Amino acid sequence: MNKAITRTDFNFSQQKSVYHGKVRDVYNINDEFLIMVVSDRISAFDVVLPKGIPFKGQVLNQIASKFLDETADIVPNWKISTPDPMVTVGHKCEPFPVEMIVRGYLTGSSWRLYKNGGRDICGVPLPEGLVEHQRFPEPILTPTTKAEVGHDENISKEEIIKQGLVSADDYELLEKYSMELYKRGTEIAAKHGLILVDTKYEFGKKDGKIYLIDEIHTPDSSRYFYLDEYEERQEKGESQKQLSKEFVREWLMDNGFQGEEGQQLPEMHDDFVNLVSNRYIELYENITGENFEKADSSDVLNRIEANISKFLA
Repeated sequence: MNKAITRTDFNFSQQKSVYHGKVRDVYNINDEFLIMVVSDRISAFDVVLPKGIPFKGQVLNQIASKFLDETADIVPNWKISTPDPMVTVGHKCEPFPVEMIVRGYLTGSSWRLYKNGGRDICGVPLPEGLVEHQRFPEPILTPTTKAEVGHDENISKEEIIKQGLVSADDYELLEKYSMELYKRGTEIAAKHGLILVDTKYEFGKKDGKIYLIDEIHTPDSSRYFYLDEYEERQEKGESQKQLSKEFVREWLMDNGFQGEEGQQLPEMHDDFVNLVSNRYIELYENITGENFEKADSSDVLNRIEANISKFLA
């Protein structure tokens, strides 16, 4: 098995701080730039799982980099360069404390809420009689708070503005950008035989200007179905084959874990780790239409450090 990178501890020139998130290690360079190292850590239900997934970081970083480039005409984004397959360097922005989630289908957490009787998501009313994975007439926006620790919480547009999390003018722009990004992502996915089911976007501000930040249209931030199988599976009442992290959540739930207090994480055997790695690579090849080329993993940490240092120099 290839070595998975689950933590980095670099010290670069003019480095002011480092933040270790659930998946990303973010280095602050002189309060001007961020170096984002996308590790092979994997999280679900807001918990980092005990083993890393080989090549997951490379998959996420390269997909995000590609789609940041392909949506830059819609909204400016934070990316400056990708000096390593697992690294993006970009502008340091002040992030908005909300995540903009666009849903085209009733699935995942929205289906779990609906199945349990919920008929309102973030102020968006839902009719009776819907079934799992049903397409909405129009995509809906269901924002969440951005929690540093623990679970993100659903929140309505009205509450976001009322609490002063985002100004009314900025929110209108975030809403506009999110819907346009989802439309573009849907069109790109369809070209490769996929459905972009739902996705999240994060935004920040620098010098009074809104930027798209973090990742976009990756399997950690998005869910995909296969286009040619969707209608038939719906008619038969079958589960949709997903290209997303949802199958990891389902595996955890099948093993009695949903991130609740007192629950024990199941053991991750190597066979499962390899399965997850292959699913990430499958998504990369499906959504980009390109073959995935595994980067040399013989000495990953030194490779990453050398490539970043060369870029900074």
